[in-house]
Amino acid sequence: MTGYRRLYIPGGCYFFTVVTQDRRPILTEPAAIQRLREAVRRTMAAHPFQIDALVILPDHLHAVWRLPDGDQDFTSRWRKIKHYFSIGQAPGQTRDSLARRREKGVWQRRYWEHAIRDELDWRRHIDYVHYNPVKHGYVPSPGDWPHSSFGRAMRMGWYPEGWGTSVPVVVKGMRCVGE
Repeated sequence: MTGYRRLYIPGGCYFFTVVTQDRRPILTEPAAIQRLREAVRRTMAAHPFQIDALVILPDHLHAVWRLPDGDQDFTSRWRKIKHYFSIGQAPGQTRDSLARRREKGVWQRRYWEHAIRDELDWRRHIDYVHYNPVKHGYVPSPGDWPHSSFGRAMRMGWYPEGWGTSVPVVVKGMRCVGE
């Protein structure tokens, strides 16, 4: 057994990366995007949380969440989202290890989470989420990617017009857009 541990902070803010099994591009069809959105809505209805940023790419997604005061249980939320999405998804490649656990092989078992430490850390992760479709070469600017919270962030005044169209620079290990 590994010594893998997660940091649980009541009312915490977290950055997540969730990846499909074997990085299969299953999040490309409108029906899959809709099913994922419905899984998130269904989970939020039962276990509220706030989404500060979200981007859905063909084989993974990034999100920044804020949990309610006193609540630290993001693991159950991700388990439910993955479950609700997987109900309507055809099984992926079957392996003995997946079959023994009655898993469909739609998502990687684990996901990456990072507890946001402060305002600067939050900003860097919000930028990373919104710039990710450009980083992967899907679109020339963040506003061109349809499965992102970037448009909402623009309407809220988080970004100036044209943000994300300049050459990216590396800021402490995170790819962000230069000013």
